[in-house]
Amino acid sequence: MQIQDGEVSLVEPAEALREPYLAFYEEWKASGEPFVPWVTEMDPADFGVMIQTLHGYARGTDIPAGWVSSSTFWLVTADKRVVGAVNIRHRLTERLLHSGGHIGYGIVPSARRQGYASELLKQALLKSAELGIEQALVVCDSVNTASERTIRRNGGIEDSEYIEEDGNVIRRFWIGTGNK
Repeated sequence: MQIQDGEVSLVEPAEALREPYLAFYEEWKASGEPFVPWVTEMDPADFGVMIQTLHGYARGTDIPAGWVSSSTFWLVTADKRVVGAVNIRHRLTERLLHSGGHIGYGIVPSARRQGYASELLKQALLKSAELGIEQALVVCDSVNTASERTIRRNGGIEDSEYIEEDGNVIRRFWIGTGNK
């Protein structure tokens, strides 16, 4: 499936999207899969606090020790369904350089294999450029061939692999954002 312009957009987390986001969160939770990106595992029980926290991370306030500023966006369809999320780290630490990258993204299970991941990453790269990132590092586990295809489809150039302590192999890709 090819996503048409205007069908989906990246939006900042907002109170107006409470119900669609809760449906996204509950579906992901019920799937039993790990939440991706990490911000989607935040408990939305106090939705307002979660939104304030995410906005604070984007401003660089109240960030946990050892973390970096990051902007979170939700991928929202024209009919106001939240089908994905992305977290863009504003800079890289040594750990992020190896296994986290600038951009972490995920699509809710029911919306996969419909072109949303490619569109989400495409729009996330534009947001990264707005944040001043010229080359974005995007990573995936070596067994995640769907994510690898998405990254390559968006211009990813493979760099060296990184092997985590548990033996998991991380594939690392650089993508120009167009910010020059």
